[in-house]
Amino acid sequence: MAGPITSVLVANRGEIARRVFTSAAAMGLDTVAVFSDPDAASPHVAAADTAIRLPGTTSAETYLRGEQIIAAARAAGADAIHPGYGFLSENAEFAAAVLDAGLVWVGPPPSAIAAMGSKVNAKKLMADAGVPVLGDIDPDAVTADDLPLLIKASAGGGGRGMRIVRSLDDLAEQVAAARREAESAFGDPTVFCEPYVERGHHIEVQVLADTHGTIWAVGERECSIQRRHQKVVEEAPAPLVERIGEDMRERLYAAARTAVGAIGYTGAGTVEFLADDRGRFYFLETNTRLQVEHPVTELTTGTDLVEWQLRIAMGERLDAEPPAARGASIEVRLYAEDPAAGWQPQSGTVHTFALDAVTSFGPLDRPGVRLDSSIGDGSEISTFYDPMLAKVISWAPNRARAAAMLARTLADARIHGPVTNRDLLVNILREKTFRAGETDTGYLDEVGIDVLSAPLADEAARTRATIAAALATGAANRDSARVQASLESGWRNMASGYQTKTYLLPDDTETVVRYRHTRDGVELPDAPGLVVVAVGADTVTLADADGVQQTLTVARYGETDVYVDGPGFGVHLRRTPRFVDPASVQRPGSLLAPMPGAVIRVAVAEGDTVTAGQPIIWLEAMKMEHTISAPADGVVATLAVEPGRQLAVGDVLAVITDGSTDGDTNRTDVNGTEGARAASAAAEQEGNA
Repeated sequence: MAGPITSVLVANRGEIARRVFTSAAAMGLDTVAVFSDPDAASPHVAAADTAIRLPGTTSAETYLRGEQIIAAARAAGADAIHPGYGFLSENAEFAAAVLDAGLVWVGPPPSAIAAMGSKVNAKKLMADAGVPVLGDIDPDAVTADDLPLLIKASAGGGGRGMRIVRSLDDLAEQVAAARREAESAFGDPTVFCEPYVERGHHIEVQVLADTHGTIWAVGERECSIQRRHQKVVEEAPAPLVERIGEDMRERLYAAARTAVGAIGYTGAGTVEFLADDRGRFYFLETNTRLQVEHPVTELTTGTDLVEWQLRIAMGERLDAEPPAARGASIEVRLYAEDPAAGWQPQSGTVHTFALDAVTSFGPLDRPGVRLDSSIGDGSEISTFYDPMLAKVISWAPNRARAAAMLARTLADARIHGPVTNRDLLVNILREKTFRAGETDTGYLDEVGIDVLSAPLADEAARTRATIAAALATGAANRDSARVQASLESGWRNMASGYQTKTYLLPDDTETVVRYRHTRDGVELPDAPGLVVVAVGADTVTLADADGVQQTLTVARYGETDVYVDGPGFGVHLRRTPRFVDPASVQRPGSLLAPMPGAVIRVAVAEGDTVTAGQPIIWLEAMKMEHTISAPADGVVATLAVEPGRQLAVGDVLAVITDGSTDGDTNRTDVNGTEGARAASAAAEQEGNA
């Protein structure tokens, strides 16, 4: 039902909830947040006028419980529900339940959601309407001639349940895995297959449609750079469309308007196409919601899409013509993940998250950078939800400037906490193929993750960072000293040995910093080309032989973690302890959990023989399924987990031996007791020396 809105509940979390709150508050509306137990301290809760707890931890217990969300809206006095994206945003039954409850649904009619909810049915509808489509294939009818093909979840999006199959031998396993993941993410295990276009371009058109028959094609976006079928970089206008010309743009817009007109669509939505280098395109799906990448359209057209969603829901009319686009906008998704380690999702505490000179959620009236995020200093990244930390978006009169500004903002960001894909994003924005606008869906593989995930800090920067960490830590120790605090750390009345501090770099390379305070300054025997200009507990200024100075900031958390930030780079160091913690000694052959998560399947038992690369355990973390494989040939001596077990990073999953031991290894418990005793004895000996 359409009608006036005074208070809107957002049935979502994180940055999209804050994004909707921003526009709603600017329109004079009251805002209501819902939150799960892990999200109790999330900034999106504080950003709303009112917040209501959804008891539970997982999505299934909280954000996917439509009846609880409707009850929360009633309790808070909200008269409208905005679904955000993900969760229940494309659930026709939930939309209908909202309307049946007498509330305003800020989205398309349930009939339109249902029409597009099954990708198989959606493609038939589009074909009947004259929109070009790729044919779909029943997974049970696949032949070798159909390869390669793409398995997709019928009810989903965001890459969940999606698999590429190049061999019939892999089909059954991949279909089963896709169904499990689709069931977990969307509550529907239905999957289908379609031909896989190896080097395509992912092009999408933003649409707005009111209840009076006006349909806008607001602009197109290119989202070809993806990992695990999830978008990493999005931009408007699409470089491919710019290269092909206005004819392709007009055909795309016409197809998008036809697609939404065929299903009686209203509100904001996106029609996605797969295009080739010649400008031919095929319908993929219609997202009956706001897209994650909507900011690039907002910045290039000056249109607040969330505001229009709310206005359309209240029955307002669109203008006769859509706004014209200008300039270029690029968005990157900052994830808590390690691209160099197979895109492993990360979790933990974000100690510091700071990007300079950015606008939060709002429009840009001049070239600049916008930040859409719901994390801050002290935020916890849990294993229950998507690992996206933030969207960082630039706008400038041209694409080259937009890319340069965005890269610089990210490179200078201070991000202290879980590993992120920040360096990868900066490298992409500065890479020649991207700068030329010639990326496609094979971009990451073509350029190489090893190249793109290389750290921004080169060897010289890492050297400066470790020196700064050592000197700043020494200064901090003196600041807190109770005796002779005026003396420099390590000062001696006569020449003596060097002070030393040992750190581990992110790749676990050990580096030792030696320094000595003298009457003439700080002596660095291993870096003779550097001069220490100034030392403080939080900043250190170094100069090279040519007198070029650079100031680095140093932050310490706990006993081991040190983060050093310089112009255009950041380095995470770990201070090595003087004595080994016996509990940290790992038993040889131990297979450890690479991330927090839950065990969903175990394929081996103790005593089984396994081969290198054989899948043995499956984990679910951050809404994705991850396979743990045997690192080498051997025998499963110990199996320490079972389905349903919740894991932390580093938990022992299994112990695999080479089968040639005399049995002593198998008598050691999973925590490595005998190795720990040896380490303890060594530490005691060193401590007594």
